[in-house]
Amino acid sequence: MTVKAGNAAIQGWTVKWTFANGQTISQIWGASQTTSGSAITATPVDYNRNLAANATATFGFLASQSGTNSVPTLTCTSP
Repeated sequence: MTVKAGNAAIQGWTVKWTFANGQTISQIWGASQTTSGSAITATPVDYNRNLAANATATFGFLASQSGTNSVPTLTCTSP
C-alpha cells in the first residue's frame, strides 16, 4: 500500500480497514499492525513516519482468506 502526504508535510499516519470475510494478516512490513476482531490499524515504523509534502511511504502484508475476498474500504489519517 502507498500512503501519500498532501501539500504539507506530515509527522505520522494511520491506515484503518476492516476485513469482511475473515481474512488475517500473517506478516507485515513497513508498518506496525494492531488488530481488533476484523478491524486492522497500520501505523508507520520509524523510517517512514515523517513525510515531506507530496512524499510517499509504502507498506505491505501477507494475508490469508477462505472463500469470498471482498475489497475493504481504507481510511487514512495523520495526526
